[in-house]
Amino acid sequence: MFKPFTERIALLAKKYPDRIQELESLLVDKVGIYIDYSNVINSQDNLGWRIDLRRLKQFLNSFDTICKVKFYNGTLEGDAVSEGLIEDAKRYGYEVITKPVKIMNIPINVASIPINSPDIIKNFIRSPLLRKLTIETIEFLNRKLLELNKQGIMYLEHRKCNFDVEIGSDMLVDVATSEVFTFILWSGDGDFADSLERLLNAKRKCIVFSTARRVARELNALRSKGLLIYDIHKIRNFICWKKEIDVKLEPLKSKKDSSPSPQA
Repeated sequence: MFKPFTERIALLAKKYPDRIQELESLLVDKVGIYIDYSNVINSQDNLGWRIDLRRLKQFLNSFDTICKVKFYNGTLEGDAVSEGLIEDAKRYGYEVITKPVKIMNIPINVASIPINSPDIIKNFIRSPLLRKLTIETIEFLNRKLLELNKQGIMYLEHRKCNFDVEIGSDMLVDVATSEVFTFILWSGDGDFADSLERLLNAKRKCIVFSTARRVARELNALRSKGLLIYDIHKIRNFICWKKEIDVKLEPLKSKKDSSPSPQA
């Protein structure tokens, strides 16, 4: 059942009753939501708008069938913004799962290799594409790397923090313990195909929340087995930053939604 958590959500629900009705039909039984936040961040440039974590949680709080909302994201230790994001997510009421971001330094010193050697750039370009590159292109890329070397840049920093295992394991535990019957994965990453297929085989409802162009081929292939894809553009005004809402809402008097968002 839908019960608006804030007046803002109530006003939006009146403007978009079909969106609420559709979600009520999807969010049935005991619902678990698993948010791969790095995937959310990576998709925001394509969205053209940004998700406000506080407003998202308020919106999810409006559906009484949702029993858990898990938030997965790495912590860059010592970084105030990264650590602040994790604290904000906890304060908003998410069940936060985090671990340190791994930082790998990838060398780009090309001084000791021939100008036409792919030995350095192969660390950044996958083999099928690398084999298609001409010698001229490889030489061009190495010259660009040499320019960086002359500026004193000898390596590039690569940050990695993957939660595929944790999310997949948590979903499978929740189906085994019958804690969740409707699984919502907030990610279009194809690495989750195996876990979702297991859930579908266990006769659970599975829904991917993403955008149409951000869903991996492996997930789209599971539609034939019952996987649903929900386009989050439909709920943009409910979950985007307040300044990005594209409709006018008057009045806005709810005390619960009056404090400024740390992301606004």
